[in-house]
Amino acid sequence: MPPQPAATVQLSDLGSYQSAARLVLTHDLITASHPRPGLLDQVLRWADQLARDLRDVLGYTLIATTRQVRLIRRLESLDPTQTSIFTARSGRAFDRRRLAYLCLFLASFSRSRVEISLADLVRAFTPTANAIPGLSFDPTVSAHKAAVVDVLDWLAERGALRLSDGSVEAWTADTDRGDALYDIDHDICAVLFRPARPVQHLTSAVGLLDATFTSARRAAQREAAAQRAARALVEHPVVYYAQVEPEVAEALRQPGGVAEHLARLTGLAVERRAEGVLLADASGRFTDRPFPGRGGAVNRAAGLLLAKVADILEDPDEQPPLFPLPPDIIDERALLARIDAALPTAGVVTELAWTAPDPADYDPAPQEQQAPRTHPTPPLLVPFIAATRLRTMIEELYDEVGAASFTVTWQHDPSGLLNAAVTFLADLRLLRQVDGGVLVLPAAARYRNIKLALPVRHAEGQLALDLFGGPDDE
Repeated sequence: MPPQPAATVQLSDLGSYQSAARLVLTHDLITASHPRPGLLDQVLRWADQLARDLRDVLGYTLIATTRQVRLIRRLESLDPTQTSIFTARSGRAFDRRRLAYLCLFLASFSRSRVEISLADLVRAFTPTANAIPGLSFDPTVSAHKAAVVDVLDWLAERGALRLSDGSVEAWTADTDRGDALYDIDHDICAVLFRPARPVQHLTSAVGLLDATFTSARRAAQREAAAQRAARALVEHPVVYYAQVEPEVAEALRQPGGVAEHLARLTGLAVERRAEGVLLADASGRFTDRPFPGRGGAVNRAAGLLLAKVADILEDPDEQPPLFPLPPDIIDERALLARIDAALPTAGVVTELAWTAPDPADYDPAPQEQQAPRTHPTPPLLVPFIAATRLRTMIEELYDEVGAASFTVTWQHDPSGLLNAAVTFLADLRLLRQVDGGVLVLPAAARYRNIKLALPVRHAEGQLALDLFGGPDDE
C-alpha cells in the first residue's frame, strides 16, 4: 500500500491541496487561461506533491511546467464517456469527423513553423482527409466547414493555437477570400496527443490499454491491484464489486486502503455498501455530469424516471424479475469491437504491430511466490425494468407535469427524451442498458427520495428538482 497522500501537507493547507487535485483530475489540460484564469497557479503550488501522490496512488504521470499542467492517465478500459472532453462551444460532443479533423490538424503542425494561416492549414490537410474513405473535406459543404471551426475553437481554447490576425468567421463566409492567422504553441500540441503507443503500430484499440499486471512478486501484484482499484474508483461514479476483477474488488474492500487514500487526495467522502463503493462529492463539481439538479430537461427527466422506478421497486404488489449484473468486461469487448470495426486496414505497420498480450500466454511463477488467491465475488442480482414499462413511465410524466416543462427540444419527442435520460443514467452507473430494457443498479437507491413534482423554478430562473433532504444514505 502506498504512503498516505498529502503526507507533508499541513492540515490548514489540505483544502487547497485537495482542490488542486480535483482540478487536475477533472481537466484534460490546465493553462494560464484554460479552463479559467488563476487555476494554473493554484495547481503549480502543489505540483511536486501531486506528482508523487498521483503516481503512487493511481499510477498516473503529471507533467507540470510554468505554462501548463497535463495529467497522463493509464487506462485499463474504455467507455463512451471518455470522449466528453471533446466538445464544441455549443456543448455538443465531437462526432467522428471532428475527431479525425483534430488528429489531422495536429499532425500537420510542423515544428519548423511558429504560425500558420487557416488557408494553408486547410490546403495541407485536405488531400489527407480526401484520401480517407468516408471522411473527406469539401470547402463548399457547410457541415465540413463547421467541423473545422469547432476543431479550431477547441485548440484555441486550450492555447494550442492563438488567433493573431483575421477571423475564422471571414473564412467561413468566403473560403477563397477570408482567412485567419494562428500562432502555434508546439509544447501544448505535444501534450495534447500522447498515445500510450505509436498508433500506426496498432492492430486493435486494445493496444492503447494497459496490459493486466503479471509480476510474480506478491508486493508488486498487491500494488498493481490497488492502483487499478483506485483508477476505477476515481474514473467512474461507482464501482460494483461484481463487475471488476477479484483482486480489484479485494483492494476496494480493505478499510483504510484505496478508497480512504482517494478521499484524502480529493477531499471526497467514501460511501461503502455491500455491493460496492463510491466517492460522494457534495459540491457536485467533481464530475462532468452533475446529478440531480441543474442539468436541463434530460437531467430532470432522469430524476423523475428514477422516482417512477423507485415506486415500482417499493410496491409490494410489484415483483420485477432479477438478473445478474454483467461484468465490465462485457461492455469493454462490445466497445472495442465497435472501435476496431472502423480501424483502417491499410497503412498499419504490421511488422511492428502491437496488441495486448493474451493472459493465457502468461507462465505463472511457482506457487509460493504467488499472491494469496482471491475468491470471485458472487453475481449481483438486480431488478429488470422492461423497455415497454419505461415508455409508459415517460408518457405518464408528460401527462403529469406537462409536455412544455421538458422544453421546446423535447416536448414533442418523449421517446427521444427517454433514450437520452436512460443513456445519462447509464453513464452514472445508476442503470445498465440491456436488450429489452434496463437493469436498476444499487446506487440508484440513493435517489429514491427525489420528489415527483413539477420542477421548481428558483429565483434565478433555473429549473431544478426539489429533493427531500438529498440522497438517502440508509
